[in-house]
Amino acid sequence: MCRSLADRPRFGPAGMPLGFKVLKHTVDEMPMYLRAEGLDAFEYQMVRWGPVPQIKRETAEKLGKNAVENDVWLTVHGSYFVNLTAGQQKVLEASKKRLLACVTGADWMKAHIVVFHPGSYAGRPPRVVYETCERAMRDVVESMRSLGITKVRLAPETMGKASQFGSLDEVLSLCEGVDLTEPNVDWAHLHARDRGRFKTVDDMRVVMDIIERRLGSEALKNLHCHFSRIEFTDKGERRHHNLDRVEYGPEFKFLARLVAERGLNSVITCETPSLDLDAQMLRDMVMGELKSIGAKRRS
Repeated sequence: MCRSLADRPRFGPAGMPLGFKVLKHTVDEMPMYLRAEGLDAFEYQMVRWGPVPQIKRETAEKLGKNAVENDVWLTVHGSYFVNLTAGQQKVLEASKKRLLACVTGADWMKAHIVVFHPGSYAGRPPRVVYETCERAMRDVVESMRSLGITKVRLAPETMGKASQFGSLDEVLSLCEGVDLTEPNVDWAHLHARDRGRFKTVDDMRVVMDIIERRLGSEALKNLHCHFSRIEFTDKGERRHHNLDRVEYGPEFKFLARLVAERGLNSVITCETPSLDLDAQMLRDMVMGELKSIGAKRRS
């Protein structure tokens, strides 16, 4: 089956915003909250230990129903305790079960992807680590198919430290080699991993060109992304920051311009501390670029 594709650029938070928590809503009410803010995407966090789905099926189905009714695009972030690069078979098997549990919960709510952190090198050769991860992902996909789950995609994330498995090349290679897989490009992580990679719009353009060349135009057009400003050290990522912390990069104006110029339907998940407020700023910047391009074409 073909997955559904985003019909326009979409924006939303990674998790429940503080304002939502203060109101003491239940998570299935999140789509209505986001719609009222003019947002149209939500990444549900299944980041705990989780050998079973970290949401009740009834709640997941309510969330999915409300998301459809309010036109909110759902994604899931998988458990932080997934390690598909582990050298120990026991850890590897437990990680596959945790990821499959997240996929099952995502399927209940009809979410489109499950983002996950692949693992780390732990002193092992990168090629060996890659082969371990690819085999593990193939096993998870086989389990997904046996359960009839074919609309959810696994989305390995680009990671922010050189010690972590998840360079752009590694993530794209996984997507080339494993079925039911697509990338989640965390622009802040790539910026931190390479200690300030995105200094110009062309620096981001290069990444988009690589994605398009390797995975195709449709993959680029419907790219799932994470964005924030990020603080980093020589080792890479340190912490995420709000958009107003201009002393940290990368600049979203570069990405906004490219999304507009190339007509992308990217789903952009905001990972700053000000989840929904900054998501609205991301939205407004892209909409501003789209209007500017439209005005130039009409003139």
